[in-house]
Amino acid sequence: MSGRSLGWVAGTAAAVLVAAGAITYAVAQDGGDPATRTPDAKSADAGFARDMAVHHQQAVEMSYIVRDRTEDEEVRRLAYDIAQTQANQRGMLLGWLDLWGLPKVSADPPMTWMGMRGMPPGEDGALMPGMATNTELKKLQSLDGKQAEVFYLQLMTDHHKGGMHMAEGCADKCAVGAEKRLAQGMVDAQQSEIELMAGMLKERGAHPRS
Repeated sequence: MSGRSLGWVAGTAAAVLVAAGAITYAVAQDGGDPATRTPDAKSADAGFARDMAVHHQQAVEMSYIVRDRTEDEEVRRLAYDIAQTQANQRGMLLGWLDLWGLPKVSADPPMTWMGMRGMPPGEDGALMPGMATNTELKKLQSLDGKQAEVFYLQLMTDHHKGGMHMAEGCADKCAVGAEKRLAQGMVDAQQSEIELMAGMLKERGAHPRS
């Protein structure tokens, strides 16, 4: 990866962290009648916040795993940026649930807020589309060097695609303006990272799994 690409990733992560604080402040300062502005537990806003927090947590976990499995600075820097960005966003999403006085867990299956009640339950720990299975996480932990890099980039590409699907759902269905903007920002940033990771895979003689 070129220095320009790495600089873009780092710059994007920094911009997201700055924007995150502004968005959280915007939600906290959203005045007016609370009855019309505070989402309920069944809303798309609450559902997205809960589900994306879980989705993001796995991305953070995978990113820290690969940083211990390779010495490649390109992959390590990308993994660090993804971990920092998604950990920050996860904190925002959970913070909003606290702000709204809503539970962080739900008895409903994941993605019910998207109208996906018929979605089959996740297998082997993959609770939502794009999430790695427990078996895949164990495999990532067992690999080193180039093999770890390739598998991480493939897993994260799938993870981003699943995350984008949810973020697009929030951009369409969520009612809180700041959350809709955050979701659209996730779509844009993760699409760019998918393209970046495709190039990194090609450099390593590999390609995305799907």
